[in-house]
Amino acid sequence: MAKLAVLAVLASFLAAVSCQSSLSKWSIYIGYGYPSWGPWGPPQGQGYAPRTTASTQPPPRNDLKVGYYAGKNCSNAEEIVRKAVVNATAGVQAGLIRLFFHDCFVRGCDASVLLEQTADGPRTERQGFPNQSLRGFDVIEAAKDALEKECPGIVSCADILAFAARDASSILSRGKIEYYPVPAGRYDGNVSLESDVLGKNLPPPFADLATLTQMFADKGLNQTDMVVLSGGHSIGRSHCSSIDRVQPPNSPSPSMDPALAAKLNQTCDTPDNATTTVPQDDVTENDLDIQYYKNVLSGRVLFTSDAALNSTDTRELVKRYAGDISGALEWYLYFAEAMVKMGNIGVKTGPPKGEGEIRNKCGFVNPPKAN
Repeated sequence: MAKLAVLAVLASFLAAVSCQSSLSKWSIYIGYGYPSWGPWGPPQGQGYAPRTTASTQPPPRNDLKVGYYAGKNCSNAEEIVRKAVVNATAGVQAGLIRLFFHDCFVRGCDASVLLEQTADGPRTERQGFPNQSLRGFDVIEAAKDALEKECPGIVSCADILAFAARDASSILSRGKIEYYPVPAGRYDGNVSLESDVLGKNLPPPFADLATLTQMFADKGLNQTDMVVLSGGHSIGRSHCSSIDRVQPPNSPSPSMDPALAAKLNQTCDTPDNATTTVPQDDVTENDLDIQYYKNVLSGRVLFTSDAALNSTDTRELVKRYAGDISGALEWYLYFAEAMVKMGNIGVKTGPPKGEGEIRNKCGFVNPPKAN
């Protein structure tokens, strides 16, 4: 019976692949937004060295439930979010996946990345270097506005982000990443600091495998999760100034494919280097797929953090995902699982503990209640 079930899933997958229509050209920007520090990384003392402390695994989130809003008199919540995502451009859809990642890795999945700086407040996560190129804020706010009309004060911005990332993954993979169940019940945080962005939270593009593994472990994600989620780099574009493997100009990493290095140097060695962008995957730029893993093996990736996956500890897994149809099917399934697992990081709860709230507007914390 188990073999029959696997065959049935595989047959369904192959049918989905054969029925896909051609896609139009998309302008997708999901790349890193890091500044250019020089050939191989930032100055010393910036907190990027691998750490040796044991990671702390997050406890199971028993307070998150699939279909959470059906019991909150807002059964259409997920459909309302999906409509906002479907109506977005493909570039913004790609940005929503990155937005979810950048939110969860800093202070947990609490929508803190959405908060804007107030007149008398500190600089927020949105103003950190890696976040200055984030996209999708308008989609989240549009979904929030629609939800406030349908069921005011019920749906958190943190849950909207999780739903939107799921929807975008399904759309950009042409349905090969299924519309997977997303547990909900997160509350929104009320703290957002630019100083939390760089350093120990978001993996930089020049990270080696040890650094990547530790930084993911610190968030409760194992090395397999890290390899699987890195496949998100199969879509989008990156700014030339973030590509550490071709800095300084005309001095690419020895492991980079020579043809790609020459192309990057030609494109990026310009006065407007800071604003010029290139595709992260120049083979299937517009598809969330397994081409990324083929690129890792052939040296056709932009960042040291991508090339690092072609290391002894992770190469076999990369080869599996880059291989036959069974490896591809496994990656699509595991990507959904890893996204759900990532959505457990640092979840805020509501009253009576007072850890979080349900924001009225995703960009601002709620005003204090009158006594």
